[in-house]
Parts: sequence; structure tokens; C-alpha cells
Amino acid sequence: MREERNEERERERRMREENERGGGEERERERERERERGRERETEENERGKQGNRERERRMREGNKEIERERERRMREGNKEIEREREREREKRMRERNKEIERERERGE
Repeated sequence: MREERNEERERERRMREENERGGGEERERERERERERGRERETEENERGKQGNRERERRMREGNKEIERERERRMREGNKEIEREREREREKRMRERNKEIERERERGE
């Protein structure tokens, strides 16, 4: 009788230990799933960060292109203005030269 109770207690003890181990394994599996979810979240965050960086770089390139186009446009306008100024100076010299020629002709007459 006593032996049977001891055996019963031993079986119950082993079952409790198994249940606890089983629960421990389940907890460990849950912890592993949580770690995996954390890794996935981190990967997603990294991808979003990389995408943000790519977008920022694209906007910078576009901005740089716009700045370069504006610089070239100003340079062309400046070159045109320089050319117009040269043309005005040339015309002014020609008028002065023509006046000089006209005065010499009048003196010669």
C-alpha cells in the first residue's frame, strides 16, 4: 500500500516535471518566435531607412541638376549680355570712326 502511494507520488512528480519542461519548451519556442519577429521588425526598419536614404539622395541629385541648369542659364545670359556690350562698343567705335572720317572729308573740302 505504502509502496503504491510512493509510486503514485513519483508518477505525479514526473508528470509535473514533464509538464513544466513541456511548458518550458513552449516558452522557449515563444521566446524564439518573439526574437524572430524582432529581427523581422529590425529588417523592415532598415529597409525603410535605406529607402528613405535613396529618396533623399534622389532629391539631392535632382536639386543639384536644377542648380546646375540655373547656373548654366545665368552663364548663357551673362555671355549674351557680354556679347551685347561688345556689340555696343563696336558700334560706338564705328560711329566715332565715321564721324572722324566725315570731319576729315569736310576739312579736305
